Amino acid sequence: MKILAVTNQKGGSGKTTTTVNLAAALGEIGCQTLVVDLDPQASASAWLGSKDGGRGLLDVFTNNGSLAALVRESAALGVDLVPSSTWLAGVEKALAGEVGAEMILREVLAELSEPWNFILLDCPPSLGLLTVSALCASHEVLVPVEVSSMAMAGLAGVMQTMDRVRDRLNPDLTVTEVLICRADARTNLSREVTERLRERFGKLVMNTVIRENVRLREAWSFAQPVTTYDPQGRGAEDYRAAAAELLERRRQT
Repeated sequence: MKILAVTNQKGGSGKTTTTVNLAAALGEIGCQTLVVDLDPQASASAWLGSKDGGRGLLDVFTNNGSLAALVRESAALGVDLVPSSTWLAGVEKALAGEVGAEMILREVLAELSEPWNFILLDCPPSLGLLTVSALCASHEVLVPVEVSSMAMAGLAGVMQTMDRVRDRLNPDLTVTEVLICRADARTNLSREVTERLRERFGKLVMNTVIRENVRLREAWSFAQPVTTYDPQGRGAEDYRAAAAELLERRRQT
């Protein structure tokens, strides 16, 4: 069971889109996947068919609540979900001054016994307790990067954060993939940013690129992953390719 944090401190990078649709693509090919939504905005939860996770995750962090008891079936085949809610926004205040608070998630994930192949942690777009908790709990990190002029600076900041967490809290943490999202090969900017990312970060950058796609953005409104909302479209094709590449990379290591 691989625990994979999907994170980028920059908002709008395709983080939740990648978490949901990569999980759905993995589920399609028989990889049982659990999505843990750690973002108080709960976008991944809504996308996977859960409108309100209540106090559940907050109680896991603050009152020794059971994570296993929160697991629900999702709208995607082969994908289970631990939903979030706005209640989770109170976790920083509730755990202020708590020694070792960033290790709580790691401990409760270690207690799970279901045979998931992957656990994907959808992180908030900020470097607070929830994101640090996800990095402490994970084996690996996948960083979605939106094609923009700020992509290089944003990714460099993520890498610096990973280094600090690895040095101080989780020596086993590894950035394994960078996934380029919202790419439009028709524009010079998209081609240039993609080339620069590959030059700078080498094999960390996946061969698969998630192309700009209106249907992919529409899928959230219908609470379906793109693999079921538009199964023959480019978005589904790209995330299926990303899932296949993710597995192939792990076979080679």
